[in-house]
Amino acid sequence: MAEGRRWEAMEFDCLVNIFQRLGIEELTLGVPFVCKSWYRASLDPICWKVLNFQELDFMPWSNFSKRFMRQYSLHHFSFSGFMKLAINRSHGDVVELRFPLLFGASLKDLVHASDRCPILKIAVLPKLMLEDEEHIPELVGKWKDLEQLEMESKPSSFSEIATQISLNCQSFNGLRMFGSIKKEDVLAITKSLPKIKYLCLSRSYLCKKELLAIVDGCKELEKLIVNDCVGFEADEEVLKRASTITTFEHNGSKLYVDFGYDTDDCDLHYVHVI
Repeated sequence: MAEGRRWEAMEFDCLVNIFQRLGIEELTLGVPFVCKSWYRASLDPICWKVLNFQELDFMPWSNFSKRFMRQYSLHHFSFSGFMKLAINRSHGDVVELRFPLLFGASLKDLVHASDRCPILKIAVLPKLMLEDEEHIPELVGKWKDLEQLEMESKPSSFSEIATQISLNCQSFNGLRMFGSIKKEDVLAITKSLPKIKYLCLSRSYLCKKELLAIVDGCKELEKLIVNDCVGFEADEEVLKRASTITTFEHNGSKLYVDFGYDTDDCDLHYVHVI
């Protein structure tokens, strides 16, 4: 054992192969400080192709933020600065980018990612201020290789986003968002994204007529997830029309909210109730 190979002597490509499977926290606060060879391997762009910022807490008082400032001798820490560091290390090769859900991301961060991640395939966008949502279509349209888009809520510019995807993202096949899904939203999906294969609208207000319009208009759907929605029940007609979809999940969806209000009109107010 004393004559065995040491970890730091492992081939560079082997180290990179291992490190690319690690999360961002380990790549910044763990392996770089083991030895010089591990540090050099951790900087390889392959290790930074998938950036999942949702795994971390970017609050100023979080353990991660404090550890990062202490490890790198910083007096200030921000998500924007950390994101730029990670994207720079990717050398433009990021294929999956997941913004944090609750804190830190801004329109400027999305603009930076749109410019510096040209081959992005999977994007999970942050919730922006209402006045910033109008910029999302232009930014999304830059990702020519985009395949999947996830949004924490339905932006006011969704119709324009769908149009830009249709014009620029030829490999697009998956969408996830929630909100009040109205007639104009369904038209945007069926007109601009008719070949979509995966669609998740869970926790939305979704009327039966709009659900059926999606089922009828998106003939290539393979997976439709509408769990915990308000506005429809999976009755015999719904199940029959959706029978051609390989996976149709509708657990917890109901026609009305618990206090007994029943309607066929989508109303954003009731989305916040569930």
